[in-house]
Amino acid sequence: MSPMPRRIGLAAVAVAIPAALVFTGVGVGQASDHLPSSADTHRHSAHKATAASNLDDPAKKEIAMKLVSSAENSSLDWRAQFKYIEDIDDGRGYTAGIIGFCSGTGDMLDLVEYYTEQKPGNVLAKYLPALRDVDGTDSHDGLDPNFTKDWKKAAADKAFQEAQEHERDRVYFNPAVKQGKSDGVGALGQFIYYDAIVMHGPGDSKYSFGGIRKTALAKAKSPAQGGNETTYLNAFLDARKEAMKSEEAHSDTSRVDTEQRKFLNEKNFDLAPPLKWKVYGDPFEINS
Repeated sequence: MSPMPRRIGLAAVAVAIPAALVFTGVGVGQASDHLPSSADTHRHSAHKATAASNLDDPAKKEIAMKLVSSAENSSLDWRAQFKYIEDIDDGRGYTAGIIGFCSGTGDMLDLVEYYTEQKPGNVLAKYLPALRDVDGTDSHDGLDPNFTKDWKKAAADKAFQEAQEHERDRVYFNPAVKQGKSDGVGALGQFIYYDAIVMHGPGDSKYSFGGIRKTALAKAKSPAQGGNETTYLNAFLDARKEAMKSEEAHSDTSRVDTEQRKFLNEKNFDLAPPLKWKVYGDPFEINS
C-alpha cells in the first residue's frame, strides 16, 4: 500500500498509450443529425446504451496502471517502477515496487513470501525473517544496508515482476473491480475504487477503502441500489478526500481534484481516451 505520492518533484512528460483502446460509441451508421451534440453526452449515451466497460479489460487496466503511476511516480511508465524503493519517512518503512508495497504494512512481506514460493532461494528470501520482525513499524532492522540493492537486483527477474503484478491484482486491483461491478459503476468508478484501495488499504476502518465506501453509501445510493452514478461517485470522492486530509502524507488531493473528479465531471464513465489530467500540477495525457 502506497501511503503518499512519490517523486512529486520529477517533471512529468505527456505520454500516450500506443494503440491502447478503440472507443466505439452508439449511433455508428446513423445520420449525423441524430448523433449527440457533445462529446460528454456521447460518452454518457454510450455508457447507458451498452454494457458498461470494466477496468479488467486489458486496455482499461493498462490505463489504470498509468493513472496510478502518474500520481505515485510522476510518470506513466509504470513498468519502470518494479525496481523503485525508498523510505519516504511516512512511518511505514520502505516503500517499493509498482504499487508501493511497504515493509511496515505487511504487503511487502506477503510479496516476498509469494516470490519465494515461486522461486526459492531468490535474492530477497534471506530478508523474510527481518520483514516479519519490522512488520507494523518503520524499522529497517535486518534490512540495511543491502536490502535496497537486492530489491533492485530482484526487479530484473521476470519472476519477481510477475510476483509484484500477482500481489497487486490479488490484494488491490481484483477486489476493487469486483466491488465496483457489484456496486454498478463502470470503468471510471472501478478505477476510483482501485486508487483508493491502493492508498488507504483494504479493510473496514473509517479511513480504509471499506470505511470510505461506507461513508459514501450513507450519503448516496450506488447505481446497483438505483442511485445516480455521478452523485454516488462524487460522494465517494468526497469521503476519499476526507480520508486523505486526515493524514499529512495524503493531504494533497490533486489526484482526486484534477484527475478523477475531472473525468467524472466529463461523464467519462468508461474511462475512454483521450484523457487529460494533472497530478500535483504536472500534466499528463493518454490520447488513444
